[in-house]
Amino acid sequence: MSPTFRELWSPVRYAGNGPVRLAFDRLVEGGDGQPLLLVTGLGVNRHWVPDGFCRALAAQGFAVARYDQRDGGESTHLPHTSARTPVSALLARGAPAYTAEDVADDAVAVMDALGWPSAHLVGVSLGGAVAQRVALRHPGRVRTLTSVAAVPGDLGGLRTLRYVRLGTLAKFARLNVPDTHEGAVAAGVAVSRLLASPHRAFDEAAARAAAERNADRGVGDQRAQSRQIAARWHGPPVEAVTRPTLVVHGEDDPLIKVRAAHALASRIPGARLLLLPRTGHELPGPAWEPLVTAIGRLAADAAAR
Repeated sequence: MSPTFRELWSPVRYAGNGPVRLAFDRLVEGGDGQPLLLVTGLGVNRHWVPDGFCRALAAQGFAVARYDQRDGGESTHLPHTSARTPVSALLARGAPAYTAEDVADDAVAVMDALGWPSAHLVGVSLGGAVAQRVALRHPGRVRTLTSVAAVPGDLGGLRTLRYVRLGTLAKFARLNVPDTHEGAVAAGVAVSRLLASPHRAFDEAAARAAAERNADRGVGDQRAQSRQIAARWHGPPVEAVTRPTLVVHGEDDPLIKVRAAHALASRIPGARLLLLPRTGHELPGPAWEPLVTAIGRLAADAAAR
């Protein structure tokens, strides 16, 4: 019998970064492995990272923890700013609610609460950009960096849009669901469909079951997403990353263009590039084995050096 959610994950705990509280938990399996922190994407909570992927990481020898970014999930939500959509946030000139440096420090606060002097970082989508910034700002806390489906973390504003498929972004902007449990489920299914590879049959029943288990209202909270995406980076360029790096991207990503991965991998010295066939802006089951193997190899090579 497969373990239940409550058997897989520790009770939620909170880390503090100033006034911000960050919800996190740990996978029970693999607790004595190498520390690995998962950084989630725009608007979504930590439950969007598939349990099967996390368990595969544990089987590879990692102790896995994950957290909700500020303005997501059970972590602190900040007051509204003038920007109402992620696109308007990219174009806005006003002062953001917080900086990208603050968000990078959130990850370190979670590591401190876990008692981890350092960890492997795996960031997905916006989380990939955050993980890059942690490696730039706190290199001594990062063993290896894996950036999945992300743009270069030193970009901001209009420069980000060169790597974004505006048609998909427009579809997100048109999502209009009620702020209810049923609305969150409908939004979860719609987002899963938008982000999936067009070259695999979309399993709506599985997507609906996942959304029922995790009725995350953050996928429809464009005000919170706007605050996340407006956080500007003031630090060094990604060329300054010194940690062993793996750049990963789905070949069919309908949101972030694959050339973002090529650009990032070419700019970080020694970075490895892994392109996942028949994969969109997602972590589908067929992608777990090659991705987990590549992360394990990166960690082993870093330890050997």
